[in-house]
Order: sequence, then C-alpha cells, then structure tokens
Amino acid sequence: MIQAGSLPGLVLLYGPESYFVEQGLQLIRDAVVSPENRDFNLTQFYGKDFKPGEVVEQARTFPVFSERRLVIIKNVNDASADQLEGLLTYLDEPVPETVLLLTADKIDARRKFYQILKKSGKVFEFKKIYENQLPTFVRDLAKSFNVTLTGEGLKLFCKRVGTNLVEVQGELEKLLGYLGDRDIADEKDVAAIVSDTRIESIFDLTDALGEGDVSRAFHLLDRLLSEGQAPLMVLAMMTRHFRQMWKVNELVAQRVPQSEFPKRVGVSPYFLKGLMKQASRFDNQQYRLVFYQFLETDLALKSSGSEPRMHLEKLVLDIAAMGKKKS
Repeated sequence: MIQAGSLPGLVLLYGPESYFVEQGLQLIRDAVVSPENRDFNLTQFYGKDFKPGEVVEQARTFPVFSERRLVIIKNVNDASADQLEGLLTYLDEPVPETVLLLTADKIDARRKFYQILKKSGKVFEFKKIYENQLPTFVRDLAKSFNVTLTGEGLKLFCKRVGTNLVEVQGELEKLLGYLGDRDIADEKDVAAIVSDTRIESIFDLTDALGEGDVSRAFHLLDRLLSEGQAPLMVLAMMTRHFRQMWKVNELVAQRVPQSEFPKRVGVSPYFLKGLMKQASRFDNQQYRLVFYQFLETDLALKSSGSEPRMHLEKLVLDIAAMGKKKS
C-alpha cells in the first residue's frame, strides 16, 4: 500500500511497459492527492514543452488542504538537455511537501540529471513481460474483475492479444462487457469478442508449419501478406517458432524434466503440449536443414528484385515436405 508520507520527494517511473508505468502513476496520484483536492495540489507537464522555471515554481508551492502536492512530468525523456539542466537545482534541494513524479519510456542513466535523481529519490524500472508470463498476468487481471477464463479461453486470449498490456486490458474490458452478469469466459466467448489480430495469424501460421498442415499454412501466409505484414517479420516468427521446437527436441533427448521446459524454452506451459508434439516431427538433421533454408530465404528477401511471396511459399513447401518424411 502506497502512502503519501512514505513517498520520497522525487520519483521516476520508466521502462518500455507503459501499462505498468501508468498504473504506478495512478497509484502514486491517488496516494498523494485526493480527488477533491487535485485542482489545488496537482499540476501536470509534458517532457517536450515544459519550462523548468514553471515546474520549480509549482514544486515549491505549499499544498492547500493537503499534506503534500504532486507535480508530474510525463515523458521526461522527450525533454532537451537545457530543460533537464534547469531542474538540477531543484533536484539538489527538493521540497518535502511536494512529490515530483517523472515518467519515461527510456532514460540515459549516464546523464547527470538521472544520476542525481537516483541518489536523491526513487527510480522504478518496468520491463516488458515475457510471453510465458502472460497467462498468469491475464488470469490475475481477470480475477480482479471477478471473472475467470477457462483454460482454452485463456490460451486463445493470450494468443490473440499478445504481450502489449495496454491492449490486454482493452480487450479484457471488451470481453467483460460481452459477458454481462456471467463470471466465466470460455473459448467461444473469447473468439466472439477479442480482436483477431495479425499477430494471431502469424502464430497460427507457425503452428500450421509445425503440424505439417501445408494447406492451412498457405492460406494464412496469403492472408498475412495480403494484409501488408512484412515478409521479414513473418520469416522471423517462423524462425523463432522452429528454434523453440528444436530446443524442446533437445531437452526431450536429454531427458530434462518437463517442468523445466517452459523456463528453458521461453514458452508458456499452456502451449507446451502442442509444441512438444510439433517438435517430435523433425530430427536434428532436419532442423539443421530448416535453419539453412531460413538463412537462404532471409538472403533472398533482402536481395533487390526479390519476390517475397514466392520465396516464402517455397519455404513453406520445403518445410512441410521434411515433416512428412518423418510423420
């Protein structure tokens, strides 16, 4: 529980995961200034256009009907060197009655500004979550709204939305509205309301390749390219998927306990069973050939005058043919 009195006068929230940065900002805002006092005790600036003198003036203003006041600078990483220089004097002597809260998606920790901030205040970094952490996050977030997703519903939700947590929250709110008074969401509910994104189609394509379903793989590849998905992105996702399959194959051969697979492969336990089944369709020699073809396709896609669709279709056929030899 964040309490206004326990917060330092200088706080920086930063990192590529904007969802956590925004959640942190709201928690601090709610702890420092009550809604009825925000007109008097809350001032917000933005990194691109704030004037250091105005920020310092607001930070040195005594709070009204409140123990502390809150001054926010959002996206401070957009500020110029002169803007940050203008705040250094305040960083050396922050006012105890004020919380100066800064947010950024990235920072240059070598800068004097951030070094002083780290010494005098608190700095919190929020990193992107990994794919294998997503199901737990979604399940817990749904639970906070008193909703439970079934196993298959959760699997499809994660597959469709991906790891952008702002989109996760938005799609979950859409799902809650669709459920009405119900408190359990199954696969059909998710399929009906959660957006069918290009990322989902890429995952479907890699699954189809792993399963040797060439007809489905061709259909999905055509859809992705027709919707404007970059051929190199499609190739990168294919390569990533087969790298995970090869890792699984190696772990099986080494008789590593399955409980260790998700962490060592970097995949959610929800997708492990399907990945293991796909992985068994290829042997080590075939995996080496597949990765040689990935390299050849990558070079072909980057060459001038290449025809991306033709190269990717050939790749799909070659991989499917190898899988059939073993199945």
